Amino acid sequence: MSTAAPAVQIPAHVPAHLVGEYPLYLGAVTYENPFDRIVPAIHDGPEAIYSLNAYPGYQPAWIFRRMKDLQAIYMDTENFTTKDFAPFSKLLGDTWSVLPVETDPPMHGLYRNMMNPLFTPRKMALLEGRVRQLALEYIDKFKDKSSCEFMEDFAFRFPIAVFLELMGLPMSKVDDFLEWENGLLHSPDMEVIAASTRAVKDYLWSEIRKRRENPVDDLISYGVQVEIEGRKLTDDELFGFCFNLFIGGMDTVSTNMAWQFRHLAENPKDQALLRANPELIPNAVEELLRAYAAVTTFRTCTKPVKVGDVQLMPGDKVAMPTTLVNRDPDVFENPNEVHLDRNPRHITFGTGIHRCVGAPLARREMVIALEEFLKAIPEFSIAPDAKILTHLGGVMQPATLPLVWNK
Repeated sequence: MSTAAPAVQIPAHVPAHLVGEYPLYLGAVTYENPFDRIVPAIHDGPEAIYSLNAYPGYQPAWIFRRMKDLQAIYMDTENFTTKDFAPFSKLLGDTWSVLPVETDPPMHGLYRNMMNPLFTPRKMALLEGRVRQLALEYIDKFKDKSSCEFMEDFAFRFPIAVFLELMGLPMSKVDDFLEWENGLLHSPDMEVIAASTRAVKDYLWSEIRKRRENPVDDLISYGVQVEIEGRKLTDDELFGFCFNLFIGGMDTVSTNMAWQFRHLAENPKDQALLRANPELIPNAVEELLRAYAAVTTFRTCTKPVKVGDVQLMPGDKVAMPTTLVNRDPDVFENPNEVHLDRNPRHITFGTGIHRCVGAPLARREMVIALEEFLKAIPEFSIAPDAKILTHLGGVMQPATLPLVWNK
């Protein structure tokens, strides 16, 4: 199920034989598990394709499916920029960027150093108890039943609750944040994305103003008080910092949890293994992160450059699908099989200077979710005759995941 892309003129430097269809674009959906057929099939094609619909707004972009090529682009800040890879600021006619994601060296290093203290091992250890408590609070709401809608009851709400806790925001905002998040990241309609962005902006700015008057111990207050190069953040920098925490702290965690729990629901032997050996859960999470990587970000080419044998020119967009490269058959043996003891070196959180700064927290949330769910809920499976709609673009996410078990 998809929407056709508008007619696009193919640039002269793009070889006709590399122009191809790409199924994982914003607005595309499917009722099949995309990791069963759609993703492996892409690896049967050329190492790179020029898709007419891969960039948001049904615009063209290059897609590289090999790990070596994507790693080279991640590391090449001379020829590729992350500036404006997301449409959010431009849709509002604003000038802020998502920090530090949409910045290049040397400013990126300053912003990254500003954020690093928030996600140290010590900080994560201090958060452990509260994160576990939040997971238990949501599990307690359905553990005595015989089913749950995992996305609605847990995967969406638990990471939002962690984000609200860190930002010092009221838990009563969970439903609002869930609605905004869905509009921002899963709607192909630019007007919906713009409206959701504005709603987030208005709310976060109201909270920023409160922290400026009365700072407390939360991440918004940290942004208000922190300094770079001996100065406070500008308004654009401060909002870009807060907006990045909003986007990065919720949807990708929800998505990874969805695929991890779907895998266990469909593979009872793996579920039984983790139940009997909970100490294996952290390593199992790494293999599941590899096998079900779901995020695509973007780069813009700034200078003529070759990636492998492919010539790129300034202005070319490049999709960065971790979904593909983490199943690169030249890197992983039997890449479409899940081996919970594989301990892979994946790039689900990116690599290079733009590697996700919040990865330590995301990992802890996923591990805690599996630990507590497997303790509280007996063997679970997907509800019979369930039809699971999956969004394929940007963040590849199941819309629902109905789980059932015997009390």
